[in-house]
Amino acid sequence: MEQGSALALPMREDGAPIRFLCVDDSEFMLKSLRQIITSFGGEVVDFAHDGLEALHKYQGLADQIDIVTLDITMPNMDGLTCLDKLREMNPKVRIIMISALGSGEVVKTAILKGAKHFIVKPFQRQKVYEAIVSVHAKR
Repeated sequence: MEQGSALALPMREDGAPIRFLCVDDSEFMLKSLRQIITSFGGEVVDFAHDGLEALHKYQGLADQIDIVTLDITMPNMDGLTCLDKLREMNPKVRIIMISALGSGEVVKTAILKGAKHFIVKPFQRQKVYEAIVSVHAKR
């Protein structure tokens, strides 16, 4: 049995899997997130490589996205600025920040700006699972 395969995400109220927009400038991190999310039964609807691309994709896919995973350090628009803009578009957007910058101040800033959870890279499968379950439960 693959590590972590026994864990399954809850389903949406309509019975569909939880759907994600994953935002990170690292292709490796995006692939890792997709593998982890799909192994838990989630669905990655799309990817973005920076904050600007994330805004454009979210604008067109907002009704299909349950949770956005968002890196902090990216080109063109950083994650904290993108967080602000996403919340302007949809104040109820659920965002999990994922970053190597795990200082208390960065985490505090992200949470105060409206992020629902924060995961420090390199992330562990169990931590990603716990974050998703926690954020999905917050309506």
